[in-house]
Amino acid sequence: MAFHYRLQKILDLRIRKKEEQLQVVIKAQEEVDRIELLIIKNLDQIKSLTAQMRQASPMMYDQYDKFIKHLWEEDSKLKTQKQEALDNLNKEKEVLRIKEQEVNVLEKHKENQKEDYIKEQKALELKQLNEIGSQKYFIRNKEKIDQEELEELNALRNSKK
Repeated sequence: MAFHYRLQKILDLRIRKKEEQLQVVIKAQEEVDRIELLIIKNLDQIKSLTAQMRQASPMMYDQYDKFIKHLWEEDSKLKTQKQEALDNLNKEKEVLRIKEQEVNVLEKHKENQKEDYIKEQKALELKQLNEIGSQKYFIRNKEKIDQEELEELNALRNSKK
């Protein structure tokens, strides 16, 4: 009889939940990466506008200043969003760590149960082998006794003749 883990359905459920949480963590990481990319693009735009402003006519300085100020405000918002996304990522990673720990606990329990099952099966096999050995011993012993009795009977018959 093969080993059957009685909590296999729970283990499978926990593994599936862990994999789902891993997908959530991946999406959270992608969100952080997306915001970082937006921050880089925004900073590049600020640098290019600053370079263009140096070559522009003085009449346009006011417009450039307003737009650059807007971009710096956007940068501040993006950094806040990035921090929120990082906090969310860390929270999701912690949930993933907990789910991995739950899976590891059940997998360790399964391994222990399997080891116990194997020990139990070996003990049963050894018991059966001992019983077979005992039976063979008694059968041989009985045959030996029967043989001795037969020889004695033959000896008695020969001595009476």
